[in-house]
Amino acid sequence: MGVAGSGKTTVGTKLAQELGWEFYDADQFHSEENIEKMARGVPLTDADRWPWLDRLNDLIRDSLENDRPAVLACSALKRVYRQRLLRDTRRAALVFLRGGFDLIYERLQDRQDHYMEAGMLQSQFAALEEPEEALAVEIESRPEEIVDQILRSLGLEREA
Repeated sequence: MGVAGSGKTTVGTKLAQELGWEFYDADQFHSEENIEKMARGVPLTDADRWPWLDRLNDLIRDSLENDRPAVLACSALKRVYRQRLLRDTRRAALVFLRGGFDLIYERLQDRQDHYMEAGMLQSQFAALEEPEEALAVEIESRPEEIVDQILRSLGLEREA
């Protein structure tokens, strides 16, 4: 979890590959209305997010119930969002990719293929409630080093 540009997709994809797990990007589960709204620079409301978080919760529960481990990249900026995302789940770990505004803003300036514009980053930082219940990882390192830190910290083993 983390704000746009923190490396959720990059780190999540690499982590899933190392573990031999499925990878899901929460952005792919947004409604067309949500995507269009964000593309216009309009932040989503909680009412916009609830159905999206419910779809993601269904995905998590299905993965756990069917023993199909997965990595999900999701912003989950507020505590209430994380509670809704992870409700009725067991065996799920939360990793917070933490970085400063300037570093992340610079990363977003370089993006060409994403609907989240750099100008919306301030609203994400304003909404962010840093989780106490998560493994917090600083994002200044290379993605491979971040993945190594997550694997070690959570006691996960790479796929043979």
